[in-house]
Amino acid sequence: MNNTEQQFLKALDDKLWKAADKLRSNLDAANYKHVVLGLIFLKYVSDAFEERQEALLAMFQSDSDDNIYYLPRDDYDSDEAYQQALQDELEILDYYREANVFWVPRPARWNTLKEKAVLPTGTVLWQDGAGNEVKLRSVSWLIDNALEEIERSNAKLKGILNRISQYQLDNDKLIGLINTFSDTSFTRPVFDGEPLNLHSKDILGHVYEYFLGQFALAEGKQGGQYYTPKSIVTLIVEMLEPYSGRVYDPAMGSGGFFVSSDKFIEEHAREQHYDAAEQKKHISVYGQESNPTTWKLAAMNMAIRGIDFNFGKKNADTFLNDQHPDLRADFVMANPPFNMKDWWSESLADDARWRYGTPPKGNANFAWMQHMIHHLAPTGSMALLLANGSMSSNTNNEGEIRRRLVEEDLVECMVALPGQLFTNTQIPACIWFLTKDKANGVVRDARKRDRRGEFLFIDARSLGYMRDRVLRDFTDEDIARIADTFHTWQALSRHSHESGKSAFYEDISGFCKAVHLDEIKKHDFVLTPGRYVGAAEQEDDGEPFAEKMARLTGQLREQFAESKRLEAEIKRNLGGLGYEC
Repeated sequence: MNNTEQQFLKALDDKLWKAADKLRSNLDAANYKHVVLGLIFLKYVSDAFEERQEALLAMFQSDSDDNIYYLPRDDYDSDEAYQQALQDELEILDYYREANVFWVPRPARWNTLKEKAVLPTGTVLWQDGAGNEVKLRSVSWLIDNALEEIERSNAKLKGILNRISQYQLDNDKLIGLINTFSDTSFTRPVFDGEPLNLHSKDILGHVYEYFLGQFALAEGKQGGQYYTPKSIVTLIVEMLEPYSGRVYDPAMGSGGFFVSSDKFIEEHAREQHYDAAEQKKHISVYGQESNPTTWKLAAMNMAIRGIDFNFGKKNADTFLNDQHPDLRADFVMANPPFNMKDWWSESLADDARWRYGTPPKGNANFAWMQHMIHHLAPTGSMALLLANGSMSSNTNNEGEIRRRLVEEDLVECMVALPGQLFTNTQIPACIWFLTKDKANGVVRDARKRDRRGEFLFIDARSLGYMRDRVLRDFTDEDIARIADTFHTWQALSRHSHESGKSAFYEDISGFCKAVHLDEIKKHDFVLTPGRYVGAAEQEDDGEPFAEKMARLTGQLREQFAESKRLEAEIKRNLGGLGYEC
């Protein structure tokens, strides 16, 4: 997006969030998010439906040789009959399904919500199919009715739209939310007088993702169950480069990896001058999530993005009820709960997934690892966010599993992350990158070389910036530096389209190091990047060592003296107040 579009989206984010948060009152974020996100979804499907209606109306009236939709005016006795025919034609469901647009019945359309929400309770709204009067009960009922109508008309959405009546928001607050979203143009956006090339789907998809992040921040620890920080998701997607194939996330939360993959494909298509829509046909999305409300959030997220998905028949435990048992994915990405304790069942004792060793019953880290490897295609690659302990722990078979993963040459790259990246935990984290084809042999990829017996370590702990007092984030430059280092190492050299030059991989003290298996063996298969990359080189300031040492020693002596003086002053003051020290 250009700078103007980015400014528009930021201003929109701020406006909508402030308006929605002001209306939140005493309802906590964990519940309020379903109300707000549900309304965003209704606005999205209604806008997409209206956009398709406008396109159809233009086609119905366009007299061109190749237009199969054309309705000739001369076939009708009067303008009134012709206009009625046009309206009747606009209500044919197949026109929308052929364009992959959700059918929105009249009671669920945004204009209906906006118009009927302000009416007095008990007002007759319409008649149902049996001819009975349908009366307004409350605004929350009106919204739930819209959600039910949409589910009933679109099999893909069956069971995924969360009803809001249970949260008991009063009518005025809901009308305020409806007005907030109504006052914003999602179909023909303009910023500072300049028309923008953004579609409703792009804008509402962005707003949905932004609100997910804001709710995750508001919920703190609980929010981390469904939201992985955007910069980490982007980093993993940029490193794996999922151009085409099957993409799988066994702990998908709200589906952030899939959204980022979709954006990556669009960006890649733009750079290569491909058709993005055509490119997306080569991607299949598979996910699983145990939490039922999070499972619904993810499905809504995909629907808003127009991403076709398979999240299994229902929400389910990944270990005990694998929804994709036969899947072999080209890319697997996940951010499962760190160090999950309560996961084991005796039914898992001899599971085929534990090829590299049975995981500890009190820690699921290497269970997630092996589940993902089990679902990898012969040329597949994966990225897994785990707690730092996974790189070095030797308790309860973890060290043995790690050794086997290294010796069987599945591990490709380890990335140590800085602290304070997550809303829900302060546990230091890392990213494991594994692949089943370091030889680059089964499917030749011109961008990669034979990397058997080689490993890359990246220490990114010093990167990033503090977004606020508690959260750290990566810049785009940080993400590019890490991803480019990985890709250059995979190829040993990599041509840059921007500069027109080729970059060659080289070790950088304190940041990255390429090693062979023998060196990892010397470290007893511990995979902590800091052990390999060493300390960053310090710039020579030109001051001789002896002089610098004398200067620093003198400064330290002065600071000790000042500390002693201040301590005596504090004691004297406390003594004057009658306190003994």
